[in-house]
Amino acid sequence: MTNNFMCYPNWKEKALTFSYDDGNIKDRDLVALFNKYNVKGTFNLNSAIFSENGKEDNISRTEVKDLYKGHEVAVHTVTHPRLELLPSNLITWEITEDKASLEALSDTIVQGMAYPFGTYSDEVVEICEKAGIKYSRTVHSTHNFDVTYDWLRMPATCHHADDKLFALAEKFVAGSPSLERFKYTGWLFYVWGHSYEFRTEEDWLRMEGFVSMVANREDTWYATNIEIYEYVQAFRSLVYSQDASKVYNPSALPVYMLHNSKKYVIKPGETVTF
Repeated sequence: MTNNFMCYPNWKEKALTFSYDDGNIKDRDLVALFNKYNVKGTFNLNSAIFSENGKEDNISRTEVKDLYKGHEVAVHTVTHPRLELLPSNLITWEITEDKASLEALSDTIVQGMAYPFGTYSDEVVEICEKAGIKYSRTVHSTHNFDVTYDWLRMPATCHHADDKLFALAEKFVAGSPSLERFKYTGWLFYVWGHSYEFRTEEDWLRMEGFVSMVANREDTWYATNIEIYEYVQAFRSLVYSQDASKVYNPSALPVYMLHNSKKYVIKPGETVTF
């Protein structure tokens, strides 16, 4: 039996990503912290809740492009409602209007999202998919490093204030997922929260302690949520021959893998014989 193990780019076995909601002014300090340690985050914004709309403790729309440069801007709806309580036309408007506004402000194509309050329904998920949303984060914590298969009901590893954060960090730093029995996918450490939750110097020192612990490691890929999604989907789109001796990559991304513990990179449009 063959063993195909998904590595991240350049055969890294682990990935780390962050997700922060609401666009509070403390995002400025959080982005500075992320940039200091060369990690990446996704920032989920409400296009009606900027400072010029009366929310003085939130960022302004004019700083979106420069503040989040090198990170990802994603949908959090226009007004932050509980989407599952709205009629379908308003669910659609909340998502698509926010997406269009954020694309104009960030000069990017926005494909990601986080659910306000972490709540959703099957109808909300269906509308997200039709609106071009590729993934949407919930507030469910797994306390593990598994990669989701249900991108529109996407869980996280944990919140940044979780009591298990540093124990998980220790496991993440010390572990080697490719050596685990029956492990076929690299680890993903996914942390979420709100920057306004950093209320004291102690809170910030705790966060910096965590980031410094997991940052700048040779075995870890630091990526935004959408970069994680696109890469994992590229790996999962690989096409194998019936005897598993050949693999074809139909995606636009190079895919890195271990096949029976040997390194392979399958370039876009390439067929590789093992």
